[in-house]
Amino acid sequence: MKIAVVREQAAGERRVAATPETVKKFIALGAALAVEAGAGAAASFADADYAAAGATIGDRAATLAGADIVLGVQGPDPASLAGVAPGAWVVAGLNPFGAGEHGRARVDGYAAAGLEALAMEFMPRITRAQSMDILSSQSNLAGYKSVLDAAAEYGRAFPMMMTAAGTVSAARVFVMGVGVAGLQAIATARRLGAQVSATDVRSATKEQIQSLGAKPIFVENVAGIEGEGSGGYAGEMSPEYQAAQAELVSAHIAKQDIVITTALIPGRPAPRLVSDAQLASMRPGSVVVDLAVEQGGNVEGAVAGEVVERHGVKIVGHCNVAGRLPADASALFSRNLYNFLSTFWDKEQGRPVLDAEIGDAIRLTRDGKVVNARLLS
Repeated sequence: MKIAVVREQAAGERRVAATPETVKKFIALGAALAVEAGAGAAASFADADYAAAGATIGDRAATLAGADIVLGVQGPDPASLAGVAPGAWVVAGLNPFGAGEHGRARVDGYAAAGLEALAMEFMPRITRAQSMDILSSQSNLAGYKSVLDAAAEYGRAFPMMMTAAGTVSAARVFVMGVGVAGLQAIATARRLGAQVSATDVRSATKEQIQSLGAKPIFVENVAGIEGEGSGGYAGEMSPEYQAAQAELVSAHIAKQDIVITTALIPGRPAPRLVSDAQLASMRPGSVVVDLAVEQGGNVEGAVAGEVVERHGVKIVGHCNVAGRLPADASALFSRNLYNFLSTFWDKEQGRPVLDAEIGDAIRLTRDGKVVNARLLS
């Protein structure tokens, strides 16, 4: 069983799908590891470290030749996988709902090439799969980094400071969307000394917000969302809830220095949470960080990959936020992949054998066809 680790080709992608730590663990299972030269360089993992862990280092052709499993962070171009074994697995974040050549078209390419594509972001949110969940591990880092990005753009200090020259007031931070990223953003902003408040359409998050020392801002006595909390995600908000939330948020957001939005709905454009009028109500010098900018954005006027200014407010739209912490992001991502494959490793067959619950959930293509129910509905 040969496992290939390829160098990421997407612009700005600095993560790598395996580290010397996980290479050593895969080899202990009985696999042979081949790592493309320079695959870990942008994440500060040297080729020599992979070689010391037992991997073979080579160019892309040599790395892929005869590979049974190809590991990636973002799904590699199907045309770049020549030489792999028939029916080889591609295990990565595959963005199957994405547009253009990096979304469904790429999935179709895997099917046409006879590859079995496994989308790690489709991992079920069940107890036994928590250690395999790339969305959680990467969102955790993205939430942390979003606060640092906000602090870098904000022209004032975060904590209250009492000095001989006078008192500096604490920054007021409002987090919209309290999933993994939002909770980490709350915790990080609190550690930096900010006054933090947060909101979410899922009422179950109120206690989580309070447990981190933040103030919950919630709509009361209005029907919430459809399928609230299903799979750990928010669903669509009812029109009544949207109107009530907009009114509540408008009053609150005008008093905030920093707003961080994290709301995503799998397979759909990100919900709009902050309007241009709400931005205009904020004081000049305020900062808004939109973690959903790559899926259309929660904030009106946010631009993917840019920091723009509207009404004197900076809107931060960095892409691939977790990837801006490449060493830690790679370490967590690679452990997710190892935990997944090792859980299903069959010693007699010398390869992983998936069960129906997880296999059917993450498998996109097989035997030349797209087979995932979420892509066929």
